[in-house]
Amino acid sequence: MRFIQRRTALLGAGAMAAAMLAGNALAQQTVTLRLHQMLPQQATIPARALVPWAQKVEAESGGKIKVQLFHAMALGGAPPQLYDQARDGVVDLTWTVLGYTPGRFNKSEVFELPFMSGSAEESSRAFQEYVEKFAADEFREVKLIAVHTHGPGLFHTKTPVTGLESLRGMKVRGGSRVINNMLTKLGATPVGMPVPAVTDALSKGTIDGTTIPWEVTPSLKVTELVKNHTTFAGKQGLYTQTFAFSMNRASYDKLPPDLKAVIDKNSGIETAALFGRAMDEGDKVGREIAEKAKNNIVALDVAETQRWRRTAATVETDWINEMKGKNIDGAKLLSEARALIAKYQR
Repeated sequence: MRFIQRRTALLGAGAMAAAMLAGNALAQQTVTLRLHQMLPQQATIPARALVPWAQKVEAESGGKIKVQLFHAMALGGAPPQLYDQARDGVVDLTWTVLGYTPGRFNKSEVFELPFMSGSAEESSRAFQEYVEKFAADEFREVKLIAVHTHGPGLFHTKTPVTGLESLRGMKVRGGSRVINNMLTKLGATPVGMPVPAVTDALSKGTIDGTTIPWEVTPSLKVTELVKNHTTFAGKQGLYTQTFAFSMNRASYDKLPPDLKAVIDKNSGIETAALFGRAMDEGDKVGREIAEKAKNNIVALDVAETQRWRRTAATVETDWINEMKGKNIDGAKLLSEARALIAKYQR
């Protein structure tokens, strides 16, 4: 009887140990990735791109990957530090603006030049292919998930911009060195700052207007702070900004093959298109909010837009000359970028 009791106890202990080992093995199979970004949770990219991407990765991994999202710089630091946070392993994933670290992504800057692109989905596909072909070395320190652009760039200002002359002397937020150079050429006074700072700067009068796409205006309350918005004739916007969704290289490398495959499947051109599509959809929402608020939307005609094109064209020359000084063939890269944008235009 004692033997049976002892055997039963041993079996029970063995079963408990096996269950614990199985639980530990299961726990070891689950990977948690921390994703950090700068915008409020309700903004376009978090709501329409990052959250859907995370949900898709979790589902396709069978729950083996969990993605924790940290919005609005919740883990600390400033937006210009986000790329390095992914590179250095402070977090596993970040989404950020490339222009926040000037001089670092030289070849990628070509997509920021004036009147380069229109639809965000189209130009994001083009930008992803461009980076893979011509600028992959700029992202060698990370596992690049995708790059993308926003849609047509426009002005949001306290007083109307109805032509080149009305912009002169106006303090306007610019999001990158290329855009700031363009603003200078156009006669404005550029004020560089990350996009989360725009609301406070407009409220305090630090700036008179800002260069951001329609999609981010709701989360920054821009249509409440300014009542004038200026758009341009044609498909191309005045400017665009470029973005990168990056993963820490070590975080990727230590994944087992099946989970690497999930990340790989959710990287590249279709992911770039997802982010671009979210931007295009967000642009519609942002403009509709301004229209419902009965804000003043100025649409510059073809002739006036051509004046802006001619004035802003010197930004291209400046960029090509700067790239030449860095032993980069800027003219060739500009030609390649335009060809890729044309390839993806509907």
